[in-house]
Amino acid sequence: MTTIAWISAATVAGGVISIAIAAMFALSAPASWVPALVSFAIGTLLGAVFLEILPHAIGSGGNLQALFATVLAGILGFFVLEKLVLWRHCHIEDCEAHDLHADPSDGGRSGLMIIIGDGFHNFVDGILIAAAFLQGTELGVVTAAAIIAHEIPQEIGDFVILLHSGYSKIAALALNLLSSLAMLVGALLAYFTLQAAQEWIGTVLALAAASMIYVAVADLIPGLHRRPELHATAQQVALIALGVALIWFVGDVVRTA
Repeated sequence: MTTIAWISAATVAGGVISIAIAAMFALSAPASWVPALVSFAIGTLLGAVFLEILPHAIGSGGNLQALFATVLAGILGFFVLEKLVLWRHCHIEDCEAHDLHADPSDGGRSGLMIIIGDGFHNFVDGILIAAAFLQGTELGVVTAAAIIAHEIPQEIGDFVILLHSGYSKIAALALNLLSSLAMLVGALLAYFTLQAAQEWIGTVLALAAASMIYVAVADLIPGLHRRPELHATAQQVALIALGVALIWFVGDVVRTA
C-alpha cells in the first residue's frame, strides 16, 4: 500500500470504528463499562507517546531542546484551548461538560458546540496520523490505534451530550459521522503539505505527543480518581498496563513484518 492509501484507510477506519463502538456503548451498554475504556485509552495514549512517537521525533534529526520545548508549548496550548472551550474533551458520563450541558431544553446548542469542537479535534487527529505515516508505517499504525482508543470514550461522551440536548439517536449518529470526516480532511491536507516540508514532521510529532499527554493526564486520569477503592485502582492499573502492552505489541509486530 502507498503512504496516502495507509493514511486514508487509517483515518476512515478510525472514524467509523470509534463511532460504531461508541454508539453501541452509549445507546445500549451499561455506563459501568465506560471507566474500563477510559483506563485502557490512557495506556494506549501514554504507550504511543513514550514508546513510539517521541523516539521517532527524536530520531527525525531536529534540535532536541526545541523538540521538547514544542511538547511543553503544546501541552500549555491545549490547556488554553480547553479553557476557552474551543476543544472540549469529555470522556465519562458525569464529567464537567455533562453537568453544564445536560439540560435538554437548550435547543440543541450544547450538542452543536460539542460537534464543532469534536470536528476540530478530529481534524487535528488526522494531521497527527498523516505526520506519523510520513515518518513510517509502524508509527502510523500505532498512532492511529492510540487515537482510535481515545476516540471511543470521547465519542461516548459526545453521544450523551447530543441525546441530552434533544437530538434523536439517528441524528446523534449522523452528526458524529459528519464530524469524523474532518479527520480525513486534516490527514489529506497534512499529507500534501508535509510532503514538501519534511523538516516539520518532528515538530508535528512533538505536538502529537503533547496532545496525547494532555488528553491522558488532564482529561482522562482525573476521572479515575473518583474511584479510589483498592479493587478499582487495581483494575485501572491493569487496564492501563494492557493499553501500553498493546502499543508495544503492535509496534513490535509492525517492526518485524
